[in-house]
Amino acid sequence: MAKADTKRSAAKRKGTKKPSVEGDCIIPGPVPSTALGRVKVRVDPEHEARHVREYMRSQASDERVTHVEKVASERVFDRKHDVWDVHTNRGRWWVITSPTNLYAQKAFPSLDYVLSFHVGLMARVAARSQKDGPASTAELERLLTPWRRWQQAAEALDEAEEAEDFQAIGMRCRECLIELAQNIADVSMLQPGQEAPKRADFVQWSDIIARAIAHGSSAEEIRSYMRTIAKAAWQLVNWLTHAKSAVRADAHIGLDAAAHVLSIYGTVLLRHEHGAPDRCPSCSSYQVTLDFRPDHSPDRPYMPLCGRCGWTGPSESETTA
Repeated sequence: MAKADTKRSAAKRKGTKKPSVEGDCIIPGPVPSTALGRVKVRVDPEHEARHVREYMRSQASDERVTHVEKVASERVFDRKHDVWDVHTNRGRWWVITSPTNLYAQKAFPSLDYVLSFHVGLMARVAARSQKDGPASTAELERLLTPWRRWQQAAEALDEAEEAEDFQAIGMRCRECLIELAQNIADVSMLQPGQEAPKRADFVQWSDIIARAIAHGSSAEEIRSYMRTIAKAAWQLVNWLTHAKSAVRADAHIGLDAAAHVLSIYGTVLLRHEHGAPDRCPSCSSYQVTLDFRPDHSPDRPYMPLCGRCGWTGPSESETTA
């Protein structure tokens, strides 16, 4: 035994390597990130993976993305958060959506922890930026001027203290509704022989616009709802403008009413202008959204896309050809 121990000690001192182990118990090394896309079983939606890649390029332009993979999805209250594992030539990141943000995996190694951190962070951001309005990015880009006026009204409310200040909020909301109508209105929307209403006649213009962008028998209820909320919001903000006993709650209600009109008209307008169908013509799914494709048309970079089968509608140039 002593002689055998001496031999082992001598071999250890000489740096003798242990023989490699062969057999079924070998644990292979990690798969290179460049090869992961070829070996994984589940294929993520192409447009979602593309959005993550574009987001990474905008946030870490000095890094090259080598692999993206959705590893989790969780709905918290009414918002769905997708967690993506992103590999680059310099490291790994978590990219979490709605709203989108990225986190270094060295700092946040736990998926559950980073998701909880993201939800908490976004809740705090949303609470502080509530005055930005409920519009989506596409709606803000299409109706930039009326939404800017609305945001100015929301910012003014933060400093408002007296009835006169709250009345001024009503005036600002009134102006943003007029701007909404003028931003969308076109003489082609008028009926044959119909005269164009005055610029400040928001109720008449909102009726004409609703008929033009939500046309057809299938959209009758939508048209009716658009007209109803437009007229009610207009009456409310006009009342607020002259309400000498207005309080902060009244101004908040006026702001919410105006924002709701902007959001509804913006949603219907985008679907009308980009030809988004209610159901996918390929697979009949209702998961039809507007996908950002700036390479197709700089002026109207959104095109219909089915989140289930990947169908895309015609580009702007194809529609007008």
